[in-house]
Amino acid sequence: ELFYGVLRNLTLLDFWIGLLRPASIDHRSRDLLRVGLYQLLCLRTPSHAAVFETVELSTRRQRPFINAVLRAALRRLPELETAAHAEPLATRFSHPEFLVKKWGATYGSQAATQLCEWNNQPPPIYARLNRLRTTVETFLAEHPSVVQLSENTNFVRLQSLPEEALARGDCYIQDPSTSLACELLDPQPGERVLDACAAPGGKSGLVAELMDNGGQVIACDRDSSRLETLRQNLARLGVTSAQVVLQNWTANELSPEFLPGPFDRILVDAPCTNTGVMRRRVDVRWRLRSEDFRRMQTEQLAILRRVVPLLRPGGVLVYSTCSIEAEENERVVERVLEHFPSLLLNAQKSIVPFRNRFDGAFGAKLTHIG
Repeated sequence: ELFYGVLRNLTLLDFWIGLLRPASIDHRSRDLLRVGLYQLLCLRTPSHAAVFETVELSTRRQRPFINAVLRAALRRLPELETAAHAEPLATRFSHPEFLVKKWGATYGSQAATQLCEWNNQPPPIYARLNRLRTTVETFLAEHPSVVQLSENTNFVRLQSLPEEALARGDCYIQDPSTSLACELLDPQPGERVLDACAAPGGKSGLVAELMDNGGQVIACDRDSSRLETLRQNLARLGVTSAQVVLQNWTANELSPEFLPGPFDRILVDAPCTNTGVMRRRVDVRWRLRSEDFRRMQTEQLAILRRVVPLLRPGGVLVYSTCSIEAEENERVVERVLEHFPSLLLNAQKSIVPFRNRFDGAFGAKLTHIG
């Protein structure tokens, strides 16, 4: 939590450092002050422990400086907190300014504040119960400390990791929002299903479970280094109906596995900017650039244009992301419908984190009307 907490509050911590020490600071000293100030002002760690532990991490040459700045912070705690509250959202919650402005324009200032607050909270750990290996009743009886979710009874909130159950494949670490795409897909036993962007395999596993391991699931990914993880996860979950295939949808050639005929259902859980899972993926806010939304939309459309022709007449395609940006969600669906008049939009759903209390997600269900 210390590492991720510092990462979540980077801009705010640097703001405080600037108040305490306006002069330039070397990178290592800045990192140490970030750790110390996070413990003092965010975690409320007892002052003697926070100062002592941070100073102990310092070199002999750094120690007097680190100790002096942290002692100054202790004397000025109320002033530092008051100053932080007066700063704009981008500083208070350590988010890129362009993203805060974008969310304010999309959702309104109050919702943008709630979204930033949500992203800065440590995420709970959820697991999906795998009915290919166990039953909900058996799992709950064997793990009385878990909390079954009323919104989706196949998911539980974990107090600690059930390592043996995870190793057996009785459950899979997964946020409940990930089930949205599979529920829209609604795969049936005996069908031929394509999971176009499958790694690490959580959604493929759920698709196979919903099909009772009947039919065929072609689980693809473009990254050969991720295929082994995909295979291992599906094997651990007891999936016997899946075939793992290396496929780059933006390249020219299709793998031979796509030749036998069209698919009954296709899931495109597309690469995206991950803005719906920033609470869980803390690095996203620091690597994201404003041009990434347009870049990802281009890639998402390229994948869909290759995949749609593989859908049989009457078949169902679900497009999903873990983004909360319209450019990657509704706008992509609009463009696909323009490009493929044979597709009909049946349903479109969004999960916004601070409203729905889970990770953000988007899903659109389209039917090939022939």
